[in-house]
Amino acid sequence: MTTQPVMTTPGAGTPVALRYALMPVDGNGIAVATVAAMLDNDAGGAAARVLAPGEVLPYGTVPVLVTDTTVYGVQRLEETLLRWGPLPKPWLVWVADAPARPVQDARFTVRALEGRLAGVARLPYLPVLRAVKGPDEALEYKDVQAAAARLRRTIEGK
Repeated sequence: MTTQPVMTTPGAGTPVALRYALMPVDGNGIAVATVAAMLDNDAGGAAARVLAPGEVLPYGTVPVLVTDTTVYGVQRLEETLLRWGPLPKPWLVWVADAPARPVQDARFTVRALEGRLAGVARLPYLPVLRAVKGPDEALEYKDVQAAAARLRRTIEGK
């Protein structure tokens, strides 16, 4: 992966640099789209967006890897980090796929990989994601809004 400069302009006409570049590790589903909307925080896609496969990491953005709490997802995370190269350390958003804690193998692997990550933000299981048509609809729910606020605080270090 390489980086390139990028500047986007939201509807307000004020230039805003892309802040978060999301990379799904094990597939692009509703969880990835919702994490992107959570980090974008009503900026119209100017602050956070999901990168297309093979797309260059925009210069100055915070790379964010998104995966679920399955062993498969964590194995794909490990493969991604083995090929990561000289880019800035990415954040991991670890999305719970069930209302239980991750299995032991997944927890131990993520703990072993923490040295290669800028940090790990855990997103709780959000059952509403199974019943919504998109991330905008999901963000109407209080539990999703609360999880979004916690996610932004964690990644921004506040």
